[in-house]
Amino acid sequence: MKIVYYEEDDILFMEFAKGEIVRDESLSWNVNIGYTADAIGEITILDAQKKGVYPLQIERVLADAA
Repeated sequence: MKIVYYEEDDILFMEFAKGEIVRDESLSWNVNIGYTADAIGEITILDAQKKGVYPLQIERVLADAA
C-alpha cells in the first residue's frame, strides 16, 4: 500500500494493488476509484484537506488475545 499527499494540489492518492487499471469510477466530482482486474487498485481524492479527509486518522483495533 502506498499513500501520497500532494500538498500543492491538495490531492490524496492511495494505491492498494499494483497492476493495470482496467476501469475507473467516479463516486463524486472529487473521488475516483481505479480498479485492477482483481481488486481496487487506487483511490484519488481531490480537495482532500479542504474536505476534511487529510490528514488521515487511522484507528487500530487490537483483537483480544484470550
